[in-house]
Amino acid sequence: MSLVFSGIQPTGNLHLGNYLGAVRQWVALQAQHPCLFCIVDLHAITVPQDPAALRQAVLEVAAAFIASGINPDKSPIYVQSRVAAHAELAWILSCHTPLGWLNRMTQFKEKAGKAKDNAVLGLYSYPVLMAADILLYRATHVPVGEDQKQHLELARDIAGAFNRHYNSETFILPEPLIPAAAARIMSLRDGTKKMSKSDESDYSRINLKDDNDALRLKIQKAKTDPLPLPETVAALEGRPEAANLLQIYAAITGVTLAEAVAQYAGQTFSAFKKDLTEALVAHLAPIREEMARLLTDPAQLSVHLKNGQQAAENIAQNTIENVRQQIGL
Repeated sequence: MSLVFSGIQPTGNLHLGNYLGAVRQWVALQAQHPCLFCIVDLHAITVPQDPAALRQAVLEVAAAFIASGINPDKSPIYVQSRVAAHAELAWILSCHTPLGWLNRMTQFKEKAGKAKDNAVLGLYSYPVLMAADILLYRATHVPVGEDQKQHLELARDIAGAFNRHYNSETFILPEPLIPAAAARIMSLRDGTKKMSKSDESDYSRINLKDDNDALRLKIQKAKTDPLPLPETVAALEGRPEAANLLQIYAAITGVTLAEAVAQYAGQTFSAFKKDLTEALVAHLAPIREEMARLLTDPAQLSVHLKNGQQAAENIAQNTIENVRQQIGL
């Protein structure tokens, strides 16, 4: 039986990149597969968090999932830290993961930078926790972006090594799901960098909670170049900001990038930005309004998360008991 597993960190506002690159894809997947969606708060604490803000962010992410179209009755949503088996399996798998495998992980090098000696152990070892998240539920498929493919490969390596060591089929080796049309949304201030919650400038991203005025201002201020919009997709080469804005327009309106380019070929950015803004307002305003409505009833959101936790624990308990037996605990 197939199972799709994915998760997202509850750190700061979810933005357009999270929505188009992940959440909207999940909404479509739940019509095709059984799905389990996790709010990975244990991953969030690899960097310092304000406790109250973290708890609120968990509720906001849950509200964003539901407002975007994820049905919690069909596709359980739960909080990672509430299922203790995540942490237990992460420790067990860390005892089966060679340091050399973790040393190859490029994201640690990028995030720690020159201060790697002061980086916390959790930042270094969190790919093992990510592997535990997936393997705990014997997930068959995991939606991943390009930046997470390496971590999924590590999860497969760990699963295979564990199975061989104990001559078992304890874990399923998960397959990546990389939708062909998945949008990679870049910063509004620098088209060569991915849109990020951690960027210091709020003008670099469109948050799902932004009101219409904020959204309009951010698109108006979005970086462009002095040339008219190109006439072909090939002409986008070397024009990252133009490519990004056209990609956003294509993703939000449901047309292909080639169709978006053809529609605005030779036009000025000012005219195009007006249409892009209105398309974003029309698409995102209902999600923002539903998020706001859901957040007025945190008790009901907590019920959804509790129900999701129970569904997750029902699967996780079987796996962790099997693992304990395999290793002699």
